[in-house]
Amino acid sequence: MKITLLGAAGGEVTGSCYLVQTKTASVLVDCGLFQGGHRAEDLNRAPLPVNGLAAVLITHGHLDHTGRLPLLAKANYSGPIFATQATIEMSSLIVRDSAHIQTQDIERVNRKRERAGEPPAEPLYTPAHAETIIQHFKPVPYQQAVNVAPGIQAIWTEAGHMLGSASIQLIVDDEGKTKRIVFSGDLGPKNAPILKDYEPFQKADMVFLESTYGDRDHQPIGETIEEFTTIVKNAVSARGKILVPTFAVGRAQLLMLLLSQMFRSQRVRPFPVFLDSPMAIAATEIYERHHELFDNEMLQYIAEKPVVADLKSLTLCVTAEDSKKINDQPGPCLVMAGAGMCNAGRILHHLKANLWKPETHVVIVGYQSADSLGRRLVDGEKLVSIFGEKIAVKAQVHTLGGFSAHAGQTDLLAWFSAIALSKPRVVLTHGENMQRGVLGKLIEQRYQLQPQLPELNEVIEL
Repeated sequence: MKITLLGAAGGEVTGSCYLVQTKTASVLVDCGLFQGGHRAEDLNRAPLPVNGLAAVLITHGHLDHTGRLPLLAKANYSGPIFATQATIEMSSLIVRDSAHIQTQDIERVNRKRERAGEPPAEPLYTPAHAETIIQHFKPVPYQQAVNVAPGIQAIWTEAGHMLGSASIQLIVDDEGKTKRIVFSGDLGPKNAPILKDYEPFQKADMVFLESTYGDRDHQPIGETIEEFTTIVKNAVSARGKILVPTFAVGRAQLLMLLLSQMFRSQRVRPFPVFLDSPMAIAATEIYERHHELFDNEMLQYIAEKPVVADLKSLTLCVTAEDSKKINDQPGPCLVMAGAGMCNAGRILHHLKANLWKPETHVVIVGYQSADSLGRRLVDGEKLVSIFGEKIAVKAQVHTLGGFSAHAGQTDLLAWFSAIALSKPRVVLTHGENMQRGVLGKLIEQRYQLQPQLPELNEVIEL
């Protein structure tokens, strides 16, 4: 059996994609987009192995695990794509949005190329490719073996990372011997609000373990919630605007829950809140359809009263006109808008209008990549450029580190400890080299197992 690392390897965090080849079948586990810079563009255009591909298995809906799926449609793949029902709904939302962005981006590029007398470029894929591939999704249950290809069964189990997320165990009949290969997918932190905790597998011959935060733990969630509450109280008393660059899936729903808790407990009097993201609004509707994936605390909370009942002051901003009206809203108010790294989207307009005001608070609640405006704000730059205009940063910028949807080092090791007794081969992926190096040394010390740190396109034989 051969497993080829077609993404999230060699220190690359994005582009998760594994090709599993047995004597009887080939399947892909995840088919994610590479993100960040020109190298990512080149990697995304590399051909995918469609010939002889029997099935695709998806761990969860995030773009770096699903964003290359429309390329399969472009290459005339016609087989099934297996995922949990919530992942199907989230993936459909996310790949449609990605295709829309690809089309917008290429139109802008081609206007420049036309002026320069150059031939037009093609988008990576189109909305038509996204719609075609969405038709191939097939829902699977948690904790039940599913026949996905000749000689290959798969089991999905809760990963606690996002709505519908899963780790996947392949059970492969390899010339009369049964081999078990586990893909962790992205794992969530234990005791995070809303979702259930991950459920680890107990047995494997080989484990592909994510290592995004393999070198450290996050600030405890309770401390982070207290910090967020204090920021909100201070901003409200000073009648300032609170701007929160927000990832549409996961982070927006968590923040709405926290605001609901503040208002319900009367720690903060209700004030205007704006969810300025059509994608976050659509993702929230998907959450409402899947209460079965919520943890007991969340179920008890919404049984007492729905979250939306506490958020009478919430305005959902679908159109660009809705978004522009926020400029006329005096403080105090809180604006959640994409993109989460301030590298595009409606948040840029709000930052341009408010960063130069000392009473403004900017709350960074997620990872900021090295080349993003969000990272420059976190690093304390006093002058930034937005839409070609220089903007003084006089706002107060707060960084909250405990809202990550990724497991920290302790939780990664706790997940792995359940499977370590079966003495599997360990392959660390989905992490920068320092992070997976630190995690690899800990696994070696604790479990006397020597993890592999593969390069991109490396082939591992089992």
